[in-house]
Amino acid sequence: MPHTIRRVGFYLLTLWISLTLNFLLPRLVPGDPAQAIMARFRDKNVDPEMLQAIQVQFGISHDPLWVQYGQYLTNLLHGNLGISTSYFPTPVSDIIVQRLPWTLTLGLIALILSFIIGTALGILNAWKRGTRINSVLAPFMMLISGVPYFWLALIVLYVFAFMLHWFPLNGGYDEDLLPGWNIDFLLSVLSHAFLPALTIIVSSISGWMLTMRNAMITTLSEDYVLMARAKGLRNAYVMFGYAARNAILPSVTSFALALGFIVTGQLLTELVFSYPGIGFALVQSVSNKDYALMQGLFLMLTLAVLAANFIADMLYTVLDPRVRQERS
Repeated sequence: MPHTIRRVGFYLLTLWISLTLNFLLPRLVPGDPAQAIMARFRDKNVDPEMLQAIQVQFGISHDPLWVQYGQYLTNLLHGNLGISTSYFPTPVSDIIVQRLPWTLTLGLIALILSFIIGTALGILNAWKRGTRINSVLAPFMMLISGVPYFWLALIVLYVFAFMLHWFPLNGGYDEDLLPGWNIDFLLSVLSHAFLPALTIIVSSISGWMLTMRNAMITTLSEDYVLMARAKGLRNAYVMFGYAARNAILPSVTSFALALGFIVTGQLLTELVFSYPGIGFALVQSVSNKDYALMQGLFLMLTLAVLAANFIADMLYTVLDPRVRQERS
């Protein structure tokens, strides 16, 4: 219990620091959302009253910094993240709600599949060390891990979408379909998401396998595993019940952290495939100097990563009682 209280206090402090930085950084950038909108007008001689009206609309205040900070925290408590200049006059919170399901569905499915497949291959590769499987699988995965992520996405898009026409080139679904829970729309979403998901799985599976393989090899040399083998226990029970259960701890931590980064989307994948997720929105906000949207997305990233770290800490404590004993 003391360990949990200390961790909760640490994450609350980290959250406060992150919120403060998220408040300060946009205010250190030259310009403001109002000026970004006025720059789109052909007539550069803008009426000062119009500029002031736009500043009021975007919540730009000339009050002291500590007053603005209090207003910022109050707006966060009410779920007010501001208004996007790229999608004016849509609130940032509405954009996040619209884009988040696309990113979560794609990223979560791809992450779970790559974690399961990569971890299983890592266990098998370590257990079959010195066999033909090990001599073929390990170098092949090392080769895949060296392939640039964006290059793989471009190759997959060119071959399967542009040349073979098996899958669509971009977007999240066919534009002639109305979104809804019907078979045509769901099949369209699945066909558009297949290539991005395949890219994520192929590019990340080698990392999961190599992480699990290295941890598994170290665990197999431990005394308790050797004792289990000496007792004549079944190989499957020794492999999963003794070796894999302890070797998977680093992978569990990495998996929890990866869950946090899902929220921001797979930037390059969503950009290459023009997939309508959070990552694509983040790239658009940066190119359009949409400070409110950038700030909202970075805040969401911070919360997701902190939550993922906290979950990883709790899982680590449950899976390895030694951590609880050492830190209590």
